[in-house]
Amino acid sequence: MKDQLIDAIQKDSWMIDILESVRSLDLPNCWIGAGFVRNKAWDILHRYKKRTPLVDIDVVFFDKNKCSIEYEKEIQSKLTQMNPKVDWEIINQARTHLWHNHPPYSSTEEAISKWVETATCIAVRLTKNNDLQIIAPYGFNDIEQLILRPIPSLENLSTFTQRVESKNWITKWPRLKVKQ
Repeated sequence: MKDQLIDAIQKDSWMIDILESVRSLDLPNCWIGAGFVRNKAWDILHRYKKRTPLVDIDVVFFDKNKCSIEYEKEIQSKLTQMNPKVDWEIINQARTHLWHNHPPYSSTEEAISKWVETATCIAVRLTKNNDLQIIAPYGFNDIEQLILRPIPSLENLSTFTQRVESKNWITKWPRLKVKQ
């Protein structure tokens, strides 16, 4: 699945444009995660010809020295100037441990591993050499098998259930299987 996903993203000029815009900001340990990548995988596996619309694009980075919401808004403003048709969500993962009452995270990758569903714990970036890198802390099996499951450490399963229902994933991708 990983190679197929990389190939599909490389052939998607819209996604490459988004990745290039984010790369141009040179943010530390920066990735585009969640639905940007997950939805692409699910669209491929459902053989959809058209991209399923995204609510937003999650840009995540890790900078312990710039943890203000104002800095995130500044980045969002720059990205909006580059691509005003996109709803950008910018979050410094160096502060997200506070939302979950966890010890501080050490990297973007660790923070991504704390997102609610294993299939959502995925991100991509475009390197300076124009290579695509993908991280998936829980691997690609759940994505490839179209399984929606909470991360192993999720304490409140109602958060998972609420997200599955509110995001309407089963309607958008009917071959998904929910497992808890």
